[in-house]
Amino acid sequence: MGWLVVAVGVSIVLVFLSLVSRILQLFNNGTPRSTVPGMEPSDNQQGNLNDIEKAGSLHQFLMALHKEFGPIASFWWGKQQTVSIASPELFKQHHHIFDRPVEQFRLFEPVFTRHAVQYANGSDGKQRRQAYDKVFKYSMLDIYYDKLQMFANEVVSTWEKAEADDHIPIGEHMFLYTVKAAVNGLFGDMFKDDKEALAFTHSYDVLWDVVYKSSRVHLDLTTDDSPLAQDFQKAMATMKDTIARAVKERERHGAESRDFLLIDAIIAHHPDDEEQQFADAINYLIGGFHTSGNFLMWCIYYLCLHEECQERLYQEIVDVLGTTEPLTPQSFGNFKYLRQVLDETLRCSVVAPWAARYSDEDMQLGGHNIFAGTPVIHALGVALMDEHIWQNPTAFDPDRFSEERSKGRPTLAFPPFGFGGGRQCPGYRWAYVMASIMMVSALQKFRFMLVPGQDVKPVYGFVTRPEEEIWIKVAKRA
Repeated sequence: MGWLVVAVGVSIVLVFLSLVSRILQLFNNGTPRSTVPGMEPSDNQQGNLNDIEKAGSLHQFLMALHKEFGPIASFWWGKQQTVSIASPELFKQHHHIFDRPVEQFRLFEPVFTRHAVQYANGSDGKQRRQAYDKVFKYSMLDIYYDKLQMFANEVVSTWEKAEADDHIPIGEHMFLYTVKAAVNGLFGDMFKDDKEALAFTHSYDVLWDVVYKSSRVHLDLTTDDSPLAQDFQKAMATMKDTIARAVKERERHGAESRDFLLIDAIIAHHPDDEEQQFADAINYLIGGFHTSGNFLMWCIYYLCLHEECQERLYQEIVDVLGTTEPLTPQSFGNFKYLRQVLDETLRCSVVAPWAARYSDEDMQLGGHNIFAGTPVIHALGVALMDEHIWQNPTAFDPDRFSEERSKGRPTLAFPPFGFGGGRQCPGYRWAYVMASIMMVSALQKFRFMLVPGQDVKPVYGFVTRPEEEIWIKVAKRA
C-alpha cells in the first residue's frame, strides 16, 4: 500500500506541475501566450517596444527577428504577445482574416480619427469596404485618365523650363502630382493651382511631424493648448476644410455628373454624418497620395541608378505610344516592362513594410495555436527581401517579374499592397494607373539623372520614404 500512496502522490504532483507549466505557458502579465518562438519582453510594461525603437523601425526590427527565429516569430507589444509572419505559406493561412488590431495603428488615430475605416472591423468595416472598393475597379478607372494626364503634363511643363544643371526636388514634384491627382480625382475638382495644393501638402507634413513628436510626450493633440498641439489643430482644420468643401460641392452638383467618385460613395454610406464622412475621406485621401508619392519618387530614383533600365523602358514607351501619344485605358495593358519596373520598385523600396490582423477565435498558424485576439503582423517587407525567394534581394532587377522568371513563384511572395480578408489596399489599381501615366509622360520627354553627392537613406515608417529630399537633373530627349 505504501508504494501506491507514493505513486498517487507523485501523480498528483506531476499533474499539478503540468497545470502550472500550462498556466505559465499561456499567461505572461495576464496575456494569453502562444508557443511561437521569439523574443521575451525586455521591459515589463513596454515589452519589446524599446527594442523596436533601437532597431530604427518596426520593419528593421522584424528583419532581425525573422532572421533569428524563422518565418513565424513572436515579440511583445507592451503586455500583448504579438506574432509576426513572413512567408507566402503563412500569408496563405492568414488570408481570410479581415479584422485589424487597433493598438498597432494607435499612433495614426489623431489624424484618421477613431471613426475611420482604418479602425472599422466586423460587419461595419466589411460594408464600408464593399461600398468604397467598387470605385477602384479597373473598369471604373477610365474616367480618371484625362485628369491624371493633365496633372502629369503640368509636371512635364515645369521640367521643360528647367536648365540643364537645375536641381529638381523629385519628392516635392511627385507629391504635388499625387496630391492633385488624389484630391481632384477622388473628390472632384478642388485645387485650382499649385499654391493651394502645396498648402495642403504642408498641412499634411505638419500633421505627421507633430504626431511622431507627440508620441514621445503623450499629448492629447485634439485638446491640449501646447504649441505642438496648436500646430496640429491648425493643420487638421485645413484638411477638414478641404474635405468639407468637397462634400458640399458633390452634394450640390454631384447629380449633374455621370462620374461616381469615392466621395459620392462616402456620402451615400454616411448621409448627414460629417464626422464619419471626414474620417473615411481623410483615410482614403492620405492613402491615395502618400504611398503613391513615395512610390513614384523611388521609381525615378532607381531608374537614375540603372540607366539601362531607364532606356529599355523608354524604348517600350516609344514602341507602344511613340513620343507624343498619352497612355490610355486601351494601351495600359500593353506595357509589360513598365509593370515590371513598377513592381520591382515596390519590392526593392519596401514602400509598405507591414500590415496587421487579428482573429476573434483561436486558430492554427504555422503549426502553432494562436489565441483569439492575438495581433498578427504581416511582415510584408521581410517577405519582399527573402533571399530564398528573391535572389540577391537588395538589387534592383525588373526582370524578376518577367513571365519566365515568375513561373512557379507563390502568388503571395509579392504582397506590396497587403493581402487577404477583403482588406488589401483598395487603391492598388489606382496607384498603378497614376504611376504609369506619370512615368510615360515624363520618359517620353526626358532622361533622369541623380544630382551627384547624395546619400539616399530609406526611413521605414508606415510607408518607406527617403530621409532627405532626392534631387535629380533632367535632359530633354531629341
